[in-house]
Amino acid sequence: MTKKAVDTIDTDKYPHVNKGLDGIVAFSSSKSAIDGDKGELIYAGYNIDTLAENSTFEEVAFLLWFDRLPTRKELDELNDQLVAERHLPDTVVNYLKNTSKDAEPMSVLRTATSMLGDFDEEAEINEPEANFRKSIRMTAKMPAIIAGFQRARDGKEVLAPLKEGSTAYDFLYMLNGERPGEKAEKVMDICLIIHAEHGMNASTFVSRAVCSTQSDIYSAITGAIGSLKGPLHGGANAAVMNMLLQLDDDADVEAYIKEQLAERKKIMGFGHRVYRTIDPRAKHLQKMAKELAEETDMMTLYNWSEQIQSVMKNEKGIDPNVDFFSATVYYSMGIKTDLFTCIFAMSRVTGWTAHFLEQAGNNRLIRPRQLYTGKKNLPWVPIEERS
Repeated sequence: MTKKAVDTIDTDKYPHVNKGLDGIVAFSSSKSAIDGDKGELIYAGYNIDTLAENSTFEEVAFLLWFDRLPTRKELDELNDQLVAERHLPDTVVNYLKNTSKDAEPMSVLRTATSMLGDFDEEAEINEPEANFRKSIRMTAKMPAIIAGFQRARDGKEVLAPLKEGSTAYDFLYMLNGERPGEKAEKVMDICLIIHAEHGMNASTFVSRAVCSTQSDIYSAITGAIGSLKGPLHGGANAAVMNMLLQLDDDADVEAYIKEQLAERKKIMGFGHRVYRTIDPRAKHLQKMAKELAEETDMMTLYNWSEQIQSVMKNEKGIDPNVDFFSATVYYSMGIKTDLFTCIFAMSRVTGWTAHFLEQAGNNRLIRPRQLYTGKKNLPWVPIEERS
C-alpha cells in the first residue's frame, strides 16, 4: 500500500478488517507484557505475583514510570511528593460538594480530573519533566476526588487528605473518616498494585492516542477515564456486584446462571480478550475475597461467586477476569458498588501516565486507516424531489 493520504481502500486488494483492532500490534512498550496462554502478567520485568506479594503501590508507580524499582531514597522522595500533592483546589472541592448527588461517580471523576488542569501552572508545558510531575499530581489527587464525592453525596464532611501514610491508607481514611487497620490498608494496596497496568487496553490506547496529537496529559487521562467507564472495560466489576446482590438467600445459583446463558445474556466478570486461562490478577483477588468474606460475615457472596465460577468453567470453558472477585473484595470492605470503577482508575492512572510519557518520548500521530463501505459519486437530488 502506498503512503498516499486516502481514506478509501481497495476492498479487493485489502478485504480484511480486524474488528476492534483484534491482533493488531500498534505500539512497542516496556511497561507490561501479557501471556494469555500462560496467564502471565509482567510489569516492566516483574511478575505480578512477585509485586503483589512484595511491593507497594508507590513502588509500582515508580516502576511503571521509570522501568525499574526505586532505591530507598527514591521511594522516600516519591512518597513525600505524593503526600505533598494530595490536596485539591478549592474549586474542585466545591464542585464535589455541589454537583448532583445522583451523578455517576466515574463522570464526576472525569470532570474533576479535567478541572485539575485549570489549576496546574504546568498544564500546557509538554516537556518530560513537567509531564512526570503532573503524573504524580494526578496519582496523588484522584483518591481525594473519589472519597470527597462519596462523603459529599452522603451528606458528610469532605475530609482533607492526611500528610502521612500510603495512598491506600489515606484513601480509606478520607472515605470512611477513620484510620484503617493494617490489614485493610494492605488489601487496598494490593488492589491498587494489580490494577495499575495492563497492556494496550482500550483506555490506555485512548491515552496514547490523545498524547500522539501533542495534547496535554490532563486531556489524555480524562479521555482514558471516559473509556474505562464503559461496562465492557472497567465498569464490569460493578455489574458483577449488582448481579450478586440480585440473588435471594436461597437462590439456586447454578440454575440462575444456566438460565442467563440460555437466554444469551452476558455474565460479567468472565472471559478476556487476551487471557485463555484465569486472569493472574483474579487469583490474588479471589484469595482476598475469601478472607474478607470470612471476616465480615459475607461468605454467602463468596460462595455464590465460587458457584458461578464453576458453572462458567463447565458450561462455557472460561475463567474469571480481574473484575469478578474484585467486586466481592470492595463490597466486603464497605465500599459502594458504583465506586468500584473509580478505584480501578485511581490505580490505573499510573499506567496511563506511564504510557503517555512513553508515547511522548517517541511520538507519531496515531491515524489508522478505515475501510469505506458506502457508495460513491451519487447524483445530487434537489431537496424538493427527495422522498
